[in-house]
Amino acid sequence: MPVEKIEIEVTVEAPIRAVWHHWNTPSEIMQWNTASEDWHTTKSEVDLRVGGTYSSRMEAKDGSFGFDFAGTYTRIADHRLIESKFGDRVLLVEFVPVDGGVIVRETFDPEQEHSTEQQRSGWLAILTNFKKHVESALRA
Repeated sequence: MPVEKIEIEVTVEAPIRAVWHHWNTPSEIMQWNTASEDWHTTKSEVDLRVGGTYSSRMEAKDGSFGFDFAGTYTRIADHRLIESKFGDRVLLVEFVPVDGGVIVRETFDPEQEHSTEQQRSGWLAILTNFKKHVESALRA
């Protein structure tokens, strides 16, 4: 029986070019890529092309735990979508322009270690931080 994919989304009140830039720029990723205040991203690399790779090092601020999140780009349509594989899982990120902003929608294969709800809430927390980061950067 196939496992149902998890889908989350936010609407970012910003132009598509700004959303795309903040999503794909390592120095920006390091500022928003966290699910909670006690974590941070200490390193990020992006080679945004089909066959290129990405990686981020996420660590607890107290140094107690850390992990790398990495994958390979499999499909890219500028300012529209990015698909990648990480391990044996697939992530699709869609960028959908709407009045006043861009819907950023992530659809991904769940892993088996954590519940669907834990995964949904963790990924949504990171996506919400992305939204806050982009919108505050535009107001600055």
